[in-house]
Amino acid sequence: MVRRAIKVATASSGRDNGSVRILAVSKTRTSGEIRLAHNAGVDNFGENYVQEAVQKIHELRDLPLTWHFIGGIQSNKTKDLARYFQWVHSIDRANIASRLNAARAEFRPNDPLNVCLQLNLDDEVQKSGVSAHDAEELLQHTRQLPHLRVRGFMTIPKPRSNARDTRDEFRRTAELFQKYRDISDDDWDTLSMGMSNDFATAVAEGATIVRLGTVLFGPRGSRR
Repeated sequence: MVRRAIKVATASSGRDNGSVRILAVSKTRTSGEIRLAHNAGVDNFGENYVQEAVQKIHELRDLPLTWHFIGGIQSNKTKDLARYFQWVHSIDRANIASRLNAARAEFRPNDPLNVCLQLNLDDEVQKSGVSAHDAEELLQHTRQLPHLRVRGFMTIPKPRSNARDTRDEFRRTAELFQKYRDISDDDWDTLSMGMSNDFATAVAEGATIVRLGTVLFGPRGSRR
């Protein structure tokens, strides 16, 4: 169902089906569930809680998995993020980018960490993310850090009752992404947006990574 919906959405927007990556949101899921998902063809997994994620990364080290961090970043967790993850989607301030860069230099100096900047287009006070106004300054700072590879933007849309408003937010994010793509190098290729309830809309508006939890794993249980 998921792959079919992505295929329809990419076709409707004139894009190749292979241009969209499924990121399985595995927070609170067991290592056994992740193994089953891997056996079904999923190899990218997104985690929100560092301690929980590191435990699963150790338990599943025999599998060729790519680990993405998609939660809010605390300063005291940046070393673990730089040490264990291949991607971090949620950079929203310069000091976090600098700390990740320094830690990556310590643990994986020859393997830059893939990062996205988290946007907060509507300036929601309860949500992390950089405003559209401040995005360029953060982008320029992060690009200067040699152990980070800046790939694009991540966004979590504001909860809305109107699907058209959600589509509009995805479209505004894609427009900002394209603005910087026109002046960026080839690394700028990632638009991480869309979750289980709106991923088809996100794909139609240009998402290259969709973050899917419930639609892949079923209803979520309590946190481990």
